[in-house]
Amino acid sequence: MSANRITRRSIMAAALAAPAVARAQGAAWTPTRPLRFVVPFPPGGATDVVARVLADRMQAVLGQPVTVENRTGAGGNVGVENVVRSAPDGYSILMGTTGTLTINPHLYTNMGFNPATDLTPIGMAFATDHVLIVNPTVPAQNLQEFLALLRERPGALSYGSGGNGSSTHLVPELFKMVAGVQMQHVPYRGSAPALNDTVAGNVQVMLDQLPSALAQVQGGRVRALAVTGPKRSSLLPNLPTFAEAGLADAQATSWGAVMGPAGMPANVTERLSAVIRDVLAEPAVQQRLAAAGADAVSSTPTELATTMRDETAKWGRVVREARITVN
Repeated sequence: MSANRITRRSIMAAALAAPAVARAQGAAWTPTRPLRFVVPFPPGGATDVVARVLADRMQAVLGQPVTVENRTGAGGNVGVENVVRSAPDGYSILMGTTGTLTINPHLYTNMGFNPATDLTPIGMAFATDHVLIVNPTVPAQNLQEFLALLRERPGALSYGSGGNGSSTHLVPELFKMVAGVQMQHVPYRGSAPALNDTVAGNVQVMLDQLPSALAQVQGGRVRALAVTGPKRSSLLPNLPTFAEAGLADAQATSWGAVMGPAGMPANVTERLSAVIRDVLAEPAVQQRLAAAGADAVSSTPTELATTMRDETAKWGRVVREARITVN
C-alpha cells in the first residue's frame, strides 16, 4: 500500500512538473545583445531596402539594435554562407531571396551548403512581381497579340536579362516553356543595362521586376503587356496577369524571406517569426515597402519551408529544361 502511494505521488509530481518544464523550454526568447541582419546584395536594391525597414522596427520591438550588413558576391552565396556558418542563437539572420534560396542550388555545384538543410526558415518578408515589357516598335498591344507574334515568328525577338541565372533570365524562360514560344536571350551585367537596351530597342522584350521598370512604363518608353503575380498589381491595375491570359503556370514572383542558421531553438525561431509578422502587419511598414515597389508578405516558419520546397522544384525544372548555366 505504501509503495502504491509513493508511486501515485511520484506520478502526480511528475505531471505537475511537466507543464513547468515545458514552459521553461518554450519561454519567449529575449535577445540580450545586438542582432546582425545579413543582406547578400549591395545597398539600395529592394532586398536591402526591405531589410532596413524591418530592422528599424524589429529593434524597437526586441529592445536591441538590429544592424544590416551587406555581404555580397557569387550571386548572393557569400552572404548566405556567412549566416550558415554563424552560431544558431538568433543573433545572425539573413534576408534570403528567390535566387539565393531556391535557384542558386541548381546553378552552383560547389556552394558548400544547402539552403534547404543548412538554414532555419523564420518567415516571408516581401514579394515583387515581374512585368512583361516590350519596345514600342513591337507590333503587339496586348499579351494575346504578343503570343501570336511569337508563334508566327519564332526566335525573331530577343529579350534582355540581368545575366545568366538571374530572375530576369529564369522568369522569361518559364514563360517560354509554358507558352510554347521562342525568344533569343541576351544577358547583360545587371538588369539596369538590359532595361536601357529594351528602351533603346537593341532588345525588344524584358520581364523585369516591376519596381525597376515602372518609371519606364509610366513614361511610355516601353509598353507593358502583363504582370506575373497571382493578382493584378496596384501599381498597374489595368494590366492583366499571366493567369488571366491562360498562362497560370507562368506565374512568378521574386520574394524575400528571413532565415537563420540551421539548428536554431524553436522558441528563438518563433519569437523572431512572430515579431516579423507583427511588423509586416503595421500599415506604416506596408507603405514604406510599397514605396520601394514591394508587397509585404508574411508567413509562419512552416509555411515558408513549404514555399521553399515548391519554388526549388519549380526553378529546378526551368534550369534543367532551359539548360541554364552560370558564367
